[in-house]
Amino acid sequence: MIDRLDTISRRYREIENEMARPEVATDHERLTKLAREQRSIREIVEAYDAYRRARNEADSARELLRHEKDVEMQEYLRSEERRAAEQAAEMEEQLKVLLLPKDPNDDKDVVVEIQGAEGGEEAALFAADLFRMYTRWAEKKGWKVDVVDTSPTEKGGFDKIEFEVHGHGAYSQLKYEGGVHRVQRVPKTEAQGRIHTSAATVAVMPEADPVEVELKPEDLEIKASTSTGPGGQSVNTTYSAIRIVHKPTGLVVSIQDEKSQLQNREKALRVLRARLYEMKLAEQQEAIGAQRKNMVRSGNRSEKIRTYNFKENRVTDHRINLTLHKLDRVMQGDLDDIVSALIAAERAAQLNGGAEPPVTRA
Repeated sequence: MIDRLDTISRRYREIENEMARPEVATDHERLTKLAREQRSIREIVEAYDAYRRARNEADSARELLRHEKDVEMQEYLRSEERRAAEQAAEMEEQLKVLLLPKDPNDDKDVVVEIQGAEGGEEAALFAADLFRMYTRWAEKKGWKVDVVDTSPTEKGGFDKIEFEVHGHGAYSQLKYEGGVHRVQRVPKTEAQGRIHTSAATVAVMPEADPVEVELKPEDLEIKASTSTGPGGQSVNTTYSAIRIVHKPTGLVVSIQDEKSQLQNREKALRVLRARLYEMKLAEQQEAIGAQRKNMVRSGNRSEKIRTYNFKENRVTDHRINLTLHKLDRVMQGDLDDIVSALIAAERAAQLNGGAEPPVTRA
């Protein structure tokens, strides 16, 4: 482990020196790539520096103790040695976690797609609730939410809503949201107060860099049209809406959110890359088979991951059997406790060699 940490630490210093070179400082693409790499290993380097300081302090106190004659000073040095040794042990455990394999997509922006599923209009209303929940969570974290496409219903729900989330580490936390979200509550349309069960699906896709997913011009069919509103009526006379068909896969992306045709085109291409990248990841995960079953963050949209029970103010994440009685706060964007528990469970599974995540309750 120490050899690996030394290598990482050397690379961190190399990046610092390279970023200080004038020719790199003026190359935005190169500088961005180096900054991203440096950011990805900074926590490891800082923890390793703290570990080495603690080890040195323990060794120094032990060495001084060998030659110290004063009884009070001996006791002080023993306490210093114990303190430094305990700190070194804590940092060693932290480093074991930090050295676990990292998802290469963690630092990426994401495309999120929410669709009403089982439950008709109530499912569409719940899809809208989930969108508001994620928007509030994103605001608390300083992330930017950019709506891509919507299919609203007459009562204020969404048959489907697609949006981008831009911010450092967005995918590292939102990736746990992929799957079926089930709601148990009394619908507004229910006159007799009976609880109904509905569901919405959430798909979370990392935004792919152009180099990761190449879009060949001959594979794309791009059409511009006027934007349309509910019922199909035209809402403007400019050809700003964009529809892109990816011929090899049949994937279709339609964007009319922006007033500019160029902005809609760029947004549509980002979404298309994300969907193609998701397909690529799915193929890789299918190839590794059994390993995927042990991953807490499964993005399978057919897998029920969470239940929201409004009557009991309860939310349960079924992947780790975590139940919290604060659904009102969760719907206001207080998702950190749930996501932190999922991250901890995934790390524990990795440390245990891929065993099933431990069951936790709160």
